[in-house]
Amino acid sequence: MVRLLSVNVGLPRDIEWKGRTVHTGIWKSPVQGRCWAARLNLAGDGQGDLAGHGGEQRAVFVYQIDSYRHWQQELNRSDFVHGHFGENFTVEGLPDTQVCIGDRYRIGSALFEVTQPRVTCYRVGIRTNEPRMPALLTSSGRPGFYFRVVHEGEVGAADEIVKVDEAKEQMTVAQINALLYSPDHPRNLLERALRIEALSPGWRSSFEALLESRTTGSASGNAGLAPAAARHAVQPGFRPLTVATIEEESADVVSFTLKSADGQLQPALPGQYVVLRLQPTADGPPLFRSYSLSSALSTGSYRISVKIEPNGLAGAWLRQNVRAGDTLDVSSPRGSFVLQPGDGPIVLLSAGIGATPVLAMLHALSSQHSTRQVLWLHTARDRQHHPFAAEARRSMLALVHGRSYVCYTAAGPHDRLGDDFDATGRLSQHILSEIGVPPEADVYLCGPAPFMVDMKKALAALGIAPERLHAETFNGGESLNPGIVDSQKRTPHRPVDEANTGPLVSFARSGIAAHWNGSTYQSILELAEACDVPVRWSCRTGVCHNCESGLVSGSISYDPDPLDPPARGNVLICCCRPRGNVVIDL
Repeated sequence: MVRLLSVNVGLPRDIEWKGRTVHTGIWKSPVQGRCWAARLNLAGDGQGDLAGHGGEQRAVFVYQIDSYRHWQQELNRSDFVHGHFGENFTVEGLPDTQVCIGDRYRIGSALFEVTQPRVTCYRVGIRTNEPRMPALLTSSGRPGFYFRVVHEGEVGAADEIVKVDEAKEQMTVAQINALLYSPDHPRNLLERALRIEALSPGWRSSFEALLESRTTGSASGNAGLAPAAARHAVQPGFRPLTVATIEEESADVVSFTLKSADGQLQPALPGQYVVLRLQPTADGPPLFRSYSLSSALSTGSYRISVKIEPNGLAGAWLRQNVRAGDTLDVSSPRGSFVLQPGDGPIVLLSAGIGATPVLAMLHALSSQHSTRQVLWLHTARDRQHHPFAAEARRSMLALVHGRSYVCYTAAGPHDRLGDDFDATGRLSQHILSEIGVPPEADVYLCGPAPFMVDMKKALAALGIAPERLHAETFNGGESLNPGIVDSQKRTPHRPVDEANTGPLVSFARSGIAAHWNGSTYQSILELAEACDVPVRWSCRTGVCHNCESGLVSGSISYDPDPLDPPARGNVLICCCRPRGNVVIDL
């Protein structure tokens, strides 16, 4: 008989893990007596990370006792108890190889529907005291699955589980799990999966991305898992480019136009950047810096525009030492902060040197004589520190529905209101509202960190949906550390007690390089964390691809091997080690 062995609940708690505090609801304990199954949760239950767990589609997690037996034998363990894998229902029967997405079951007085396999994360490794567990659950085809509560009701241990309806498209939990996480993503199976009405929206989006990648021929890597930051992967390496021209754009911004010897360069997308490898001293380590391409798209040349900071080593060296005719080592264009296709309104929103990537987008729209509504909104200190002012005005003339608005925070006595700038002060929610930022607009945002924080709050208050906000962050990206409490953002730095030998791992966007010590770090992710480099991760075992990043140069090895390799030119930093000097796009 298929039956419910145990109902397990638990509220989130804070635990200590590797010197950090994790907020998690992975600890579940059996309930004595009956338990109410509500639309979003069982009575007395909760999740610590609602982005990855819980909600209507993931109200109840189910794991079967036969999988417990499997792991007891596989891991030579005898300490597992009901709820040990974070499940709400420990069941007898309902194997992942037989249960199909969309099947419905009556348990007690409640009705449930299967929506998706479980997405494992590092916290199940903490709970089971087995760090490999996220990968083991997925690779074994025993992930467990989630129920949606169709009709609320009471459940309890020993209740019979009765199948009352069967999905039209018969695809099991194990099949759906393998379709996303294994290297094989057949088109016919993707199409079948997308016909399952009960499939949760998150998994549906992943399969749509995989199907699109097969349609467009960009099938390298796993498009269903790769984060936006890892898209548009390119081959690692640098090539020497000649400095054709150098132009002073403002008091503190210099542009360098770069050309190749054969006149052919890797095409860039508007908004992308390149990484430069600089050698300020003959015997010192190289510096790696990322600079957005600021000009109109061209396969004949790149233009980068560098802000000269008072204590900026790379900018000062470029300005003082590089002359026309010199060569610089430059990567292929990278980055996913790119202009998206469409015909809706666009807002290009920047401050200071943050103008560079959105300026490239403006050039692209201008060259197309776009009929889209385009707002160019920029903040500068004054006219002397306002690069690309005339260039932007010229580009706006080619747009039928183009408008610009410029704020000066410290206008000089000769700066002309109405000609050079439109208002004093900073861009704010009030100004954005007065200008009339359309709520349906796609917004492209780039600038200093305080500006980014303020504008994100203002745009949210104006009703801009999160999926319509595209942001580029200089000096590293935005972190994703699920469950970590009080994760303060610190300036990237070299690690404490850094080794003096070993491969040099350089984090290009953060401007940090550190020697690899294989006895201290198990992965490049751990080294990045020791340097407070912004990183993204969830499983930490090569499953979820949240940590997928660009490999700018060098080579790596994996341990363990990821279930599905990343795109060519990318790397999963949670389970890789350097084979020699490497540069990572973080």
